[in-house]
Amino acid sequence: MGESTKRATRRSANASQTKAGLAVCRERISALDQRLVGLLNERAQLVVEVGKLKRRAGMAVYTPHREAEVVERAIKASNGLLSARTVEAIFRELMSGSVMLQQPMRVGFLGPSGSYSHMAAVKHFGSSMDYEDLHEIAGVFHEVRRGHVHCGLVPIENSTGGGIAETMDAFRDGKAHHGEASVVICGEVQIEVHHTLLGNCPPREVRRIYSKPEVFAQCKKWLSTQYPGAELVPAPSSSKAVEMVAKESAKMFQRGRVPQVAAIGSQLAGQIHGLNVLFEDIEDQPDNITRFYVISRQSAQRTGDDKTSVMFQTADKPGALVRVLQAFEKHKVNLTHIEKRPSGRKNWTYTFFVDAQGHQSDPAMGSALREAKRHCRELVVLGSYPRSKRIL
Repeated sequence: MGESTKRATRRSANASQTKAGLAVCRERISALDQRLVGLLNERAQLVVEVGKLKRRAGMAVYTPHREAEVVERAIKASNGLLSARTVEAIFRELMSGSVMLQQPMRVGFLGPSGSYSHMAAVKHFGSSMDYEDLHEIAGVFHEVRRGHVHCGLVPIENSTGGGIAETMDAFRDGKAHHGEASVVICGEVQIEVHHTLLGNCPPREVRRIYSKPEVFAQCKKWLSTQYPGAELVPAPSSSKAVEMVAKESAKMFQRGRVPQVAAIGSQLAGQIHGLNVLFEDIEDQPDNITRFYVISRQSAQRTGDDKTSVMFQTADKPGALVRVLQAFEKHKVNLTHIEKRPSGRKNWTYTFFVDAQGHQSDPAMGSALREAKRHCRELVVLGSYPRSKRIL
C-alpha cells in the first residue's frame, strides 16, 4: 500500500470517528434540551402562580430588585464554563418571557427603532416585551408619568461624550411641573456602543455615508482612512440614517442601478431595515460605553449593591456646594458621578446631579442626604436602584 493510500485511509478513519463522536454528543445535547424545555415549562407554571398572587395583593409585576437577585444567583450557581455575561443574557430572556406570562409589559425608548436606546432596552428587558418608539427623551418621561408605558429607558452618560443634557433637563423640568419626582429611576443599563457600516452595495461602491454628526466624530479616523473622499451626510439619528439608506437603495435597485450609499448605525437597525453589514466596529475608541437609566413610577427595593441618584440646587451662600459634597464624605458615601445643568430659573444658577453608592434606605445614605439637604434650596432623590455590574 502506497503512502498516499495510507494517508487517505487514516483520514477516512478519523472522519468516521469524528462523525460517530459528534453523533453521540448531539444525541446527549438533544436529551438535555428536552430536559431543559421541561424545566422551563415547569418554571413557567410557577411564574403564572406568582402572577396570580401578585395581582391578588395589588403588587407590581416588574420588580427590578428581584430581577437583579435572580441574575446574580444564577451567575453564582454557574460552574464557570459559561461567562457571567452569557448567563445574564439567558436569564434576562427567561425573565422577559416570565413577566409577559404575568402581564403584558410596554417599554418606551428613544427612537427610531434600531437606535442604541432600542438595543439597550432589548438587551436589558429581553425580546418578549412590547417596545414603543417615543421619539424623544421628554416623550419617554411623559408616557411613563401618564402610565401609558410601564417603564422607559433613557441615556444618561456616554464614556466619550459625557452627560446627556436632555435626560437631566427632563428630570429637572418634571420636578418643576409635578412637584416631587413622579418618575423614579429603578435601574441602570450599560452597553458597549459599536458602530457598523451598513449598506446593500459592495464596500468599494460607497460614495455617500449617512449618520448622526456625533457618530461621524466617533468614527473620524476610520472614515478618513477607509473613505477619505466619501460625502458625509448628516441625519437626525443613526437609526434614521439606516432607514434613509435602505429606502434609497431599494429605489436604485428598482432602476437597475447599484446603490452607492451606506449608513453608520447599530446592527439592530440594519436587521430591522434590511441592510447588510459592510464593516463592524469602526469606532475610533472601542471601549465606548453608554449608560442608561430605567425609569418608572415604581421604586426599587434594596439589594445590598445599589446606587442612589440625587438632584439638588444649593442654597445661595458661600461654600454650600462644598458642604453638600462633604456630607457624603462625612458619612463615607462614595459619589460615582456628578454633572450640572442650568437651573432654568435664573441665570448662572445650576441644578446638580450626583450618583452615589448605596440605597436611600441605608443608614449612612439617609444621614448623608439629610445633612446635604440643609445646604440646599431643594434636594430630590430621583431613585435608588440595583447597580449595573456588567456591560451588556
